Amino acid sequence: MPTRALRSAASGLLAQQINIETISNNIANVNTTAFKKNKAEFQDLMYQEVSLNPISSDSITNKESSSQRIQVGNGVQPSSTAKVFKQGDLSATQNELDIGIQGEGFFQVKKPDGTFAYTRDGSFKVNADGEICTSNGYTLEPGLKLDENALSVSISKDGTVEVKETNGGSLTLGTIELARFINPGGLEALGDNLYGETKASGAPILSAAGKDGFGELNQGFLEASNVDIVEEMISMITAQRAYEINSKTVKTVEDMLTMANNLKR
Repeated sequence: MPTRALRSAASGLLAQQINIETISNNIANVNTTAFKKNKAEFQDLMYQEVSLNPISSDSITNKESSSQRIQVGNGVQPSSTAKVFKQGDLSATQNELDIGIQGEGFFQVKKPDGTFAYTRDGSFKVNADGEICTSNGYTLEPGLKLDENALSVSISKDGTVEVKETNGGSLTLGTIELARFINPGGLEALGDNLYGETKASGAPILSAAGKDGFGELNQGFLEASNVDIVEEMISMITAQRAYEINSKTVKTVEDMLTMANNLKR
């Protein structure tokens, strides 16, 4: 039926619109620190089985072989948008509070409401209380705090934080632990380069960097976005062509209906 074709084409238009929106968000964040690109995923809709012999009875139809039947689909639907946690390039910044993760893992930060969030963005700052925090003021766990005597900060690959003081001495503040998840693709994107734990992601597994499959920390480096601009442009062209073909399908069905309406004239 032409209406089935219209519904299928309309679902294709919606799917490609979401695909374009996902790609455009990736391109917009090509320079966002530690951004992980999204990938739109789709599923085909329920199929209707149509007999080649429309005048046959149900008893005869049930005896027909599968080669005598046609399955007609009803279009497509968006199923999810998945984060691709591929490693981004590490760029040197020479800032002692910039930390890049080489490998798996997330920094754990504490929000003002007491809940935890997770990020790959290692561009940390020091607030008025001397605490190491994100640009939005979320404290880096386990709550490392510098005092007025701190001269410089040294962070080893395993996350050990040492401070050189003005009196020439040194002090170990603690160790930055990383978190990883059984299913990082199940994390909820919260914005501000943050992710939230969900049932799909599982509970966070905490450990020191460089151990048990966790990545290493690199002081003075930041992880770049993992968006490949060339790949995204190709995906956008493909989605644009698919949208165009679906719109032509709508026009074709409209022409068919017009011809059918004109048969009686």
